[in-house]
Amino acid sequence: MVILTLVLCIVTLILLVTWARLNVFLTFLVISLMAALLLGMPLTHIVQSVNKGLGDMLGSLVIIIVLGSMLGKLVGVSGAAQKIATSMRNAFGEKYITWAMCATGFIVGIPLYYNVGFFLLIPIIFSVANRYKLPLVYVGIPMLASLSVMHGFLPPHPSPMALTTQFHADITKVFIYGFAVAIPTIIIAGPLFARLLRNMPSQSVIAMSVQEMPADKLPGLTNSILSSLLPVIIIGLSTLVIRFAGNNAPLKNVAAFLGDPSIAMMETIAIATWTLGMRQGMKLNEVMNVYADAVKEVAMILLIIGSAGILKQIFLDSGASGQIAMTLQGLSLPPLLLGWIIAAVLRLCLGSATVAGLTAAGIIYPLMQHVPVDANLMVLSIGAGSLFCSHVNDTSFWVTKEYFGLSMKNTFLSWSLMETLVSVIGLIGILILNALLR
Repeated sequence: MVILTLVLCIVTLILLVTWARLNVFLTFLVISLMAALLLGMPLTHIVQSVNKGLGDMLGSLVIIIVLGSMLGKLVGVSGAAQKIATSMRNAFGEKYITWAMCATGFIVGIPLYYNVGFFLLIPIIFSVANRYKLPLVYVGIPMLASLSVMHGFLPPHPSPMALTTQFHADITKVFIYGFAVAIPTIIIAGPLFARLLRNMPSQSVIAMSVQEMPADKLPGLTNSILSSLLPVIIIGLSTLVIRFAGNNAPLKNVAAFLGDPSIAMMETIAIATWTLGMRQGMKLNEVMNVYADAVKEVAMILLIIGSAGILKQIFLDSGASGQIAMTLQGLSLPPLLLGWIIAAVLRLCLGSATVAGLTAAGIIYPLMQHVPVDANLMVLSIGAGSLFCSHVNDTSFWVTKEYFGLSMKNTFLSWSLMETLVSVIGLIGILILNALLR
């Protein structure tokens, strides 16, 4: 009965999102209530589960995701992303231009969410393709591969952060493991795969001439890179201090406090407000307006993440989680592979990588209470599965098609195949890493 309820809820979720086109946040609320009633939860307990699921999921995420969105927006508005991209293009030259695009997407993709990064960097792709007379898709795919991997694998992006919280994983280890898996994944799915696309025709109707900020108005390269990567630097340094501080408890406590993800993001925003904002001639109220716009853009993502937490809590409080775990254990599949498969199937059905990852987490979570598995690697496994084979039900598919001027066939052969490579290669890397860590 429990498995039948789970299947019914997932199918209904898919239909409401894809066919009825209901708002994802509202859909999760409806499905959570439906699951609670079908599982026989007392009415007086349902509201408590809803509040607990929403609160527990968002409690430690709101600060990180909102401040991460603010940083990403400021990196774009200040011209830091443009400076990084231009410097990479000039450093690598035409021969290694795809590697330049890959490196740019990697650096800029750490603080920027995928959609923000795409629209921010697409002018760079256009200008590079126009300057060297190269196909748009050949120049663009390496950068999109980097942005996609950053979005699906590494904190502080919404889905990896939510999965890290839900599985009680170590954010530092998730980042380190994710970084180790991301590098080969990006190289293969980016510059190497792009070689096969060099002769792919494209007829973009979007103007190739783009407006860029004047060079003398851009922040310096060092400032741009350090400001963009500051959260990673702070957390990394604090981890090293804790590791080598020995018995110095006060130093460890200070390092742990300063390196906490929420505190690290606060420190970064305080510093970036000066380095990328006021130092570049922006008034404080202008920087605050940038931050306000960033919050508006991330609001729905927060609601979706919170509502996914409600569904997980319903399964926990109803007692269904134990039965789900027993059934999944009976499949005799490695937990990491099972998490990837569930996320990949949901990605094919739903389109949204974030929704697929969060839904898969709610399904696989009960199994993790009964089967030993590295929570840090499970975050990455579900993240990799959630990127599998983007197609017509994913808005990124259509955005790529229209901006690059590709036919349906060539969009599948470029964008969809690249996303599939990212997902599968990522899984292989995670399984290898799991074997090495045993």
